[in-house]
Amino acid sequence: MTYTGNVTKDGPADVREVPGLTISKIEVGDFGNNAYLLRCAETGDGVLIDAAAEPDRLLELIGDMPISAIVTTHRHPDHWMALEEVARATGAQTVAHPLDAPELPVKVTREVEHGDRVTVGVVTLDVIHLRGHTPGSIALLYQDRHLFTGDSLFPGGVGNTQKDPARFEQLFTDVVERIFDRLPDETWVYPGHGRDTTLGAERPHLPEWKARGW
Repeated sequence: MTYTGNVTKDGPADVREVPGLTISKIEVGDFGNNAYLLRCAETGDGVLIDAAAEPDRLLELIGDMPISAIVTTHRHPDHWMALEEVARATGAQTVAHPLDAPELPVKVTREVEHGDRVTVGVVTLDVIHLRGHTPGSIALLYQDRHLFTGDSLFPGGVGNTQKDPARFEQLFTDVVERIFDRLPDETWVYPGHGRDTTLGAERPHLPEWKARGW
């Protein structure tokens, strides 16, 4: 596998072919944000995860093939600064959790809850609600092997909860119960910033994360 998930500002996308889906990862903006374009291998339909910044680069990545949806993983502005322009240019529906949707710069055309599914051509992504980084943070899961986590899970820990013990406890619990207790070590994690990881690489460190509280 030549895909590494290591992308840089102004650098090319890193592209990965998995059964039924092509995954393209690109870094955009001044905060090291990752955006992911997923395309169904059978139909060519696409979904963009986090129209974070640099709409021209995102539209170039999307190209002439359609995308049916743009999913925003959570309400923080660094994850949606290009949303309005990309949505207008593509006509794609906008997707987010109802607890974060009111904070986005466009009217969300589809609100999704934990357990819902987002369709990409003939394949589906499972929505996982991970409370704590923001009230409506979501992750998207493909075939129990590819997990797009926004800012809720990174290499080395869960997302920022501003040193709030209650928010940390909620996020840590959700990440353990809804991700680590459910999915195998081989599951690849595609975060909202920085490098990728796997659940197997992170699982041994869960007690350490809990003890330190972040």
